[in-house]
Amino acid sequence: MALQLLLLHLAFLRLSSQGPLVQGRGFRSPTVAWPSFFDFNWPQEVQETIQIPNNGSAPLLVDVQVFVSNVFNVDILRYTVSSTLLLRLSWLDTRLAWNTSVHPQHAVTLPWDSLWTPGLTIQEALWVDWQDQSPRARVDPNGHVDLYLVLTTETNCDFELLHFPRDQSDCNLSFYALSNTVLELEFRAHAVNEIVSVKREYVVRDLKTQIPPQQLVPCFQVTLRLQNTALKAIIALLVPGEALLLADMCGGLLPLRATERIAYKVTLLLGYLVFHSSLVQALPSSSSCNPLLIYYFTVLLLLLFTSTMETVLLAALLARGNRRAQSSPGPAPRGEDPGPRPEEAPGVKGSGRSWAEAADRIFFLAYVVGVACSQFSFIGFWIWATCKSDPAPGEAIPHGGRPRL
Repeated sequence: MALQLLLLHLAFLRLSSQGPLVQGRGFRSPTVAWPSFFDFNWPQEVQETIQIPNNGSAPLLVDVQVFVSNVFNVDILRYTVSSTLLLRLSWLDTRLAWNTSVHPQHAVTLPWDSLWTPGLTIQEALWVDWQDQSPRARVDPNGHVDLYLVLTTETNCDFELLHFPRDQSDCNLSFYALSNTVLELEFRAHAVNEIVSVKREYVVRDLKTQIPPQQLVPCFQVTLRLQNTALKAIIALLVPGEALLLADMCGGLLPLRATERIAYKVTLLLGYLVFHSSLVQALPSSSSCNPLLIYYFTVLLLLLFTSTMETVLLAALLARGNRRAQSSPGPAPRGEDPGPRPEEAPGVKGSGRSWAEAADRIFFLAYVVGVACSQFSFIGFWIWATCKSDPAPGEAIPHGGRPRL
């Protein structure tokens, strides 16, 4: 009975001493299976091997190679990026070395939870899915350990969307080993771009790694530079907006007395309102540095509204002047034909009609000039405008920000 309790106690210590390798969904702990030629006293030696290897006064150096194989979803509305990565972790654990003259094996594979492995956490991750639920590490006779991990993750990204749809943003994936300190562990990271498909709206233009300075825990950071190809947004957003604006200017060539002009202008305005409502849902919003297109399409809406209101007001004044002239005709001498009214005579215009139509022509010329100036102004803003995003809440307050030494 005492022996059974001792074995249960040792098994409990074995399971509780090793945490999960990474934070993710469905990561199971495989059964421990050491090779038979490792002449260890299992209950004692296995407990020692799951501790971080001792590298003297220097921290243990873990070489990390990050292979980015796919970036398959970029959602600017949710500010998220989905990607597939392959991590190759390499380090030296002399406790796992063996004498090849006695045991001639060139390499062995061990379950990940039967030896020490760095526990990695992605700071920006919303979720992580590990394709291999039971990864195995490869150990050579000198004690060099190689561990391969394949993961699919969705992470937050602070997109810079001021120049959307010609935007370019840097998305970071920060890997932290929270169970160790910088005095125990150090990362040396490299990145390799293995993306072979470019049929995406966003393409990866650059890939780099860095070690953030002055961190309390070991970490390395992978930066993806994403660039928008902009073709879809130009066809779906800019072309319809410019077409409506051109159609509105052409509507100003219709005579003011034509009843079809008001219907034409109102139809364009209602159609643009529907387009603008769907546009607001398609464009992302931000606490700072919103896309310039939001302001551009708002200016277009104001231009169409002003043009429609001008047509309605001048047409109403013209109709009121006509009714007033018809209701109060001048007295004609008895026995004489009064002849046609001034506004009804062919080739002769009444004073009210002349004033309204002259004002309409002046407004049309001013409207064309205003539209042209708005287009050139937007091009200038697009080229030279810059925007500095507001600091994050954790960095804006005195005691916020990431933990640093």
